[in-house]
Amino acid sequence: MAVSLLLMTLDHRFHHLDSVRAGLSLVISPLHYVLGAPGAIGGWFGQLFETREALQEENAALKSRHLLLEARLQKMAALEAENRRLRELLDSSFKVAERVLVAELLQVDLDPFSQQIVINKGSQHGVTAGQPLVDASGVVGQVVRVAPYTSTAMLITDPSHALPVWINRSGLRAIAVGTGSPGKLELLHLPVNADVEAGDLLVTSGLGGGFPAGYPVGIVEKVDRNPAESFATVSAKPAAKLEQNREVLLVWGPPAPAVPCDANAGPCPPQPETPAAAPVK
Repeated sequence: MAVSLLLMTLDHRFHHLDSVRAGLSLVISPLHYVLGAPGAIGGWFGQLFETREALQEENAALKSRHLLLEARLQKMAALEAENRRLRELLDSSFKVAERVLVAELLQVDLDPFSQQIVINKGSQHGVTAGQPLVDASGVVGQVVRVAPYTSTAMLITDPSHALPVWINRSGLRAIAVGTGSPGKLELLHLPVNADVEAGDLLVTSGLGGGFPAGYPVGIVEKVDRNPAESFATVSAKPAAKLEQNREVLLVWGPPAPAVPCDANAGPCPPQPETPAAAPVK
């Protein structure tokens, strides 16, 4: 005991044992690392698994958000395309003086022997049989059957459809008939020496009262003249985007002029009714 006290006193006053204590610390320090290693390794693995689980959860959340944003982006693209089509239709409606109404396609029948479409407007919207349909580029067809809330329209490319047209450059009249192909019309009964060329614009003539005059119908693509034949073979491409439309314009022609009435000459004939202006929808 006395020796211990003496050594402690000498070490406190003269620091003789500092070198011994430093050597012992150097020898013992690896034991601290060895004894603490299991706890440190356990904590490291626990943190590793927690980090991995958190990363997996974050990755799953990001994937879900990515899918949601992709779906919204596709919807935005569809809405942008629809907005662009409607703007083109409305711009087309301002170029004409007639009353118009936007209709959406519900069904498309592109059978070679019956090219027809069904639209979501009917007699309750003022639609009548024979009414013309156009898009932003040209004539689409005309209504053939009307129901209260839907209508069936025949495209100008239907084999049974015929449309009086003018050749815009020369003023020559012709009849454009459907061929059953969505991209092809034919002009009938044009003499071999008729003034028609590839690239000529065909417009509605207004004859027959079915279509107002001046609407684009198609562009002449090919003219075959056989001297042995009486008539030329003329094919044209429709101006309207018949295979791409999702909306069309129903067109009402200008009201018929009133018939002058002389009461002294007898009873007055019935006057045509002027249709009320309908807003573009």
